[in-house]
Amino acid sequence: MIFLERRGRILSLFVAVTLATACHQPTDQVSQGTQHIKTVFVIVMENHNWSDIVGSPSAPYINGTLLAMAAHAEAYYDNPDSVHPSEPNYIWMEAGSNLGITDDADPAAHPLTTTDHLVTQLETAGLDWRSYQEDMPPGCPVISTGLYAAKHNPMVFFTDVVGDPPGPSSARCIQHVRPYTELATDLDGEHVAAYNFIVPNLCNDMHNHGGCGDGDAVSHGDAWLSQAVPPILASAAYKDGGALFITWDESVNGEHPIGMIVLSPLAKRGYAGTVRYYHSSLLRTVEEIFGLPYLRDAANQESLSDLFQEFP
Repeated sequence: MIFLERRGRILSLFVAVTLATACHQPTDQVSQGTQHIKTVFVIVMENHNWSDIVGSPSAPYINGTLLAMAAHAEAYYDNPDSVHPSEPNYIWMEAGSNLGITDDADPAAHPLTTTDHLVTQLETAGLDWRSYQEDMPPGCPVISTGLYAAKHNPMVFFTDVVGDPPGPSSARCIQHVRPYTELATDLDGEHVAAYNFIVPNLCNDMHNHGGCGDGDAVSHGDAWLSQAVPPILASAAYKDGGALFITWDESVNGEHPIGMIVLSPLAKRGYAGTVRYYHSSLLRTVEEIFGLPYLRDAANQESLSDLFQEFP
C-alpha cells in the first residue's frame, strides 16, 4: 500500500510538472502545428537590387531589426522574362504575367479585360482584399497624380475592377482600393481583409521622386518601413496566422536579385534562403495559402515555402 501511495504521488507530480511546463511554453511554440496562414500583407518597394539594401548603412531598420526576425531570399528576381519597367512587374504579381504591358502608362492605355487575376480569384472564393495606396486621389485612382503612381497599383488595370473604360467612380474599385491612411484604422478595428497589398508613395517606396528630401532613397524607404511594419506586426490579424511579405518591384542595371523579406509567426527567423524565386513565386504562395488555382507562370515556379517553418 505504501508503495502504491508513493507511486501515485510521483505520477501526480509528474503530470503537474508536465502541464506547467506546457503552459509556460512561448506562444509561438505552442501554436506550431495548430495555426495556418489566414491573412496576407504585401508591401512593395521600388527599384533597388538586394545588394543595395543588405548591409547598407542607409537601411538600419531592415538590417538591424527585420532580418533578425524574418526569413529572406537571397535569389529572388522580378520575372523570368526580364520585362521592365515597373508596371509590368506589378501586373506580374497580380496575374503571373505582364499580359503584354511593357511600359508605365496609366490604365486607360492598358485596359485588361481578363478576369483571371488574383483579386478576382479571391472574391470568387469568398475572400476580401484591399489595395492600400499612399497619397492616392479620391475615388477609384486610375490616373497618376502627385506622389501616387497608378503603375504601382495593379488592380486598377483590370476592367472587372475599374470598368471599361477605366473610370474614377467604379463601385468595386472604391470598395477595395483605399487610401493607405485607412490601414491603421482597419488594423485597430480588426477589419482586416484576407489579402492586403500595400504601396508607399513615390518618396517612401525608395523610388526617390523629386521633392523627397536629402536624396537618399534607401533611407527614406527604410524609415517608412520602420513606421509601417510595427503596427502590422502588433495586429491581431498578424499574430493569429498572419504573413507579411516585403519585396521590391524590379532590379536595376541588369537582372539581379531583389529583396524578399517574410515575417510571420510561422516563418523561419534569421534565415537566408537560396532557392531561386520570381514574382510568380509570391503569387503562387498567396494562391497556395488561400487554396486558389495557379495563374500563368505561377504554375511553373517554386512557392516561398522554404522560408516558413510551416506552410501554408
